[in-house]
Amino acid sequence: MKVVIVGGVAGGATAAARLRRLDEQAEIVMIERTGYVSYANCGLPYYVGDVITDKRKLTLQSPKSFRERFDIDVRVRQEVIGINRAAKTVLVRNLEDGSEYEESYDSLILSPGAKAVKPDLPGIEDRRILTLRTVEDTFAMKQRADELAEQGRTRAVVIGGGFIGIEAAENLLERGFDVTLLQRGNHVMPTLDYDMACEVHAYAREHGLDLRLNQSVNGFVADEDSDELAVTTAAGDEYHAPLVVLAIGVTPDTRLAEEAGLELGIKKSIVVDKHMRTSDPAIFAVGDAVQVKNFVTGDDALISLAGPANKQGRIAADVICGRDSSFDGSQGSSVLKLFDMTIAATGLTESAAQRAGIACDKAVTSSPSHATYYPGASNMTVKTVFEPESGRILGAQIAGFEGVDKRIDVLATTIRARMTAADLEELDLAYAPPYSSAKDPVNMAGFVIENVRTGLVAQHHWNDVARLQQEGAQFLDVRTEGEFARGHIEGAVNIPLDELRGRVKELDPERTVYVNCHSGLRSYVACRMLAGHGLACSNLSGGYRFYALVQNDAAFDETPTHPCGVPIS
Repeated sequence: MKVVIVGGVAGGATAAARLRRLDEQAEIVMIERTGYVSYANCGLPYYVGDVITDKRKLTLQSPKSFRERFDIDVRVRQEVIGINRAAKTVLVRNLEDGSEYEESYDSLILSPGAKAVKPDLPGIEDRRILTLRTVEDTFAMKQRADELAEQGRTRAVVIGGGFIGIEAAENLLERGFDVTLLQRGNHVMPTLDYDMACEVHAYAREHGLDLRLNQSVNGFVADEDSDELAVTTAAGDEYHAPLVVLAIGVTPDTRLAEEAGLELGIKKSIVVDKHMRTSDPAIFAVGDAVQVKNFVTGDDALISLAGPANKQGRIAADVICGRDSSFDGSQGSSVLKLFDMTIAATGLTESAAQRAGIACDKAVTSSPSHATYYPGASNMTVKTVFEPESGRILGAQIAGFEGVDKRIDVLATTIRARMTAADLEELDLAYAPPYSSAKDPVNMAGFVIENVRTGLVAQHHWNDVARLQQEGAQFLDVRTEGEFARGHIEGAVNIPLDELRGRVKELDPERTVYVNCHSGLRSYVACRMLAGHGLACSNLSGGYRFYALVQNDAAFDETPTHPCGVPIS
């Protein structure tokens, strides 16, 4: 059996190694057009930022190591430029000397990945506009940043607020650059809803990022005298810098598959079945170039992440070797570091669920990372999207510091297992004061959701407040007088929680009381108290802190607090 693999990195390299472990006699040829066959793609921005200082650390395997350990014929700086499906051959061009040759296969695996999007804008080919997709891209950006730093010209513009854009901005800021990030939409990070992204906006600005939202770039104008570019926007603004990072997304690199007549899907991605087989039974495809199923909705999707790509490479190898293996979809679990903050998501956002026509609600909770009496606790904001009727967990987003990755992985597992909020309540999670609280943040999300679903408390959200104000609703703030004085919802009456029982008569019993506190905990207690006195009430999900971040563009305060808003000493 002879298998030719087009492309390395995550999917292709994983497939090659798995093939060898399953079949010692197979002939395996891997062809990679760049100079690097297996590298840590996700680590590239950290080399630009001098976090990773040894370029050799970026390379996971080399052609030599693949040959020595796995007996795999790896050919770098060579590109497959055509597929003859009838003859089962590929046409290969050696990029060093331009020569061409044919290579036969019994099975072919396509792992071409995705390429950085470069829109047809005036000046887009300027040498000062760099992308960050390959190792070669990384070296070019690092060299440019080093040169500019030596010259004291530390201005950069990053276009795009996805993973690469945020990481590039962070690493340039850490190197002392003044960085402006231009985002076309109203929030960064497409894995987040707008409200959760506001946490990131406030935190990033607090750390020096000049974040400009709703800025659509329409061209670039070079000034050779100053060796700078003017980035122009549709709003008529200009941003000048000698370094511009273009990070507006990626698109499947499927020219080869298209020319070979393989079936294509979303954005010309390669259509595969659950065994990673294309419309040609002898050809498989894996990684960022393939169309997959969204695990939660079952709809076709593009999810460009390293985890799914590695799994797909393994599955393709299994199937080629006669094993029953399948890919059942991706839920897009992801995590991102921004300075000390951790931003994580899994499953559907609220907006994605709405687009898919799925009935959903959400709970926004604020929880400490571990027991507050143990030193070092920090807060995390957890948004959990759920199906109201069944309580099934559809997705989750978390912004915080310590322990975010742990909680998102638990929630990702619950989604995979199609668990409900009631199941979250019952999860038996590890607890010790340095690591968690007896009621883990995941348990807390389940408690809040079930309180809502069973009618124990009604809730309203930040985006309901303006409408309620117009309707003349009755607002109650149960924080302390000092907290209330520092900012509150317009029109709210302040009765601190510990005084509420004795002051219930100050409220109009004929009207619903819309209650808030700092995080939603004291206001929940207040709602139960008011309900016991016969008043209808509703709790503000996420509390005033979350409302102020989203609605009022409040500054980010990193001071760890108890859920009641009192600073953790």
